[in-house]
Amino acid sequence: MNTSSSERSGLIELHLAVLLFGGTALFSKLIPLSALDITALRCCIAALALALLVKVSGKHLRLNRGKDYGIALGLGIIVSLHWVTYFAAMQLSSVAIGMIAFFTYPVMTVLVEPFFTGKRLELADIISGICVLLGVSLLIPEANLGNDVTLGIIIGVLSAALFTARNLLHKRYFASYSGAQAMYYQTGVSALFLLPWLEVDPSAIQANVWWLVILLGIVFTAAPHALFTSALRQLSAKTVSLVSCLQPLYGALLALLILGEGLAMKTLIGGALVVFTAVYETQKSHKANRAQKAKS
Repeated sequence: MNTSSSERSGLIELHLAVLLFGGTALFSKLIPLSALDITALRCCIAALALALLVKVSGKHLRLNRGKDYGIALGLGIIVSLHWVTYFAAMQLSSVAIGMIAFFTYPVMTVLVEPFFTGKRLELADIISGICVLLGVSLLIPEANLGNDVTLGIIIGVLSAALFTARNLLHKRYFASYSGAQAMYYQTGVSALFLLPWLEVDPSAIQANVWWLVILLGIVFTAAPHALFTSALRQLSAKTVSLVSCLQPLYGALLALLILGEGLAMKTLIGGALVVFTAVYETQKSHKANRAQKAKS
């Protein structure tokens, strides 16, 4: 396969992965279970599918070092809390609002990463943080935690903070493992961590709901992680990051088409501020990395 066809194939895989990631949000409304139950059952299905995927690809499930199992445990607990808050945010508000609140994570990453790397925080990053805060504030209907939408936004931002923590810790301590292998451990730990808190009796769940859970676990969790990992091998990190910023757009469009969820003008403006700032910070980060590599 030549370079152009390889890149074209990678782009198709990447857009499909991001579309599926955006589609996961719909299940917060389609599955009539609590956010915790959806996450626990999703993780059980996804862990089984990812274990099979690792085995089929000819790799082993064992981790390289004993201490990596402790890291996997910590990452899995963070992922479980991230996914519970992710679904809860959308159940309280809407798919679009929940995803916009969650997509504050790229700017959170920029603001928090200097504490891990020792780099100085730039003025442009602080301005980006203010833009994101302004964008999120436009989503809030009233400053009252009794309002479900307001509470959903706060929980969505908490989900973004957990996702930021998971990404930074994964990059520092767990990046040597493939996407499928890493997510197998994280979904497996999440399932074990959440199952004791399960509110629903699995035997009482209707067949059509089980099919939605299986669809979420395999097609919208295991499959996009495999596609995303494949795309990373064929495309630049900048391309992958920029296309990933389309996730809220894909999620909002799917919610409009499938759930009939419309978007208010304030939501559109707030969402545009958040997503455009995420795109700006992504481009800026890659330019800085490229300049640093050119010097070294």
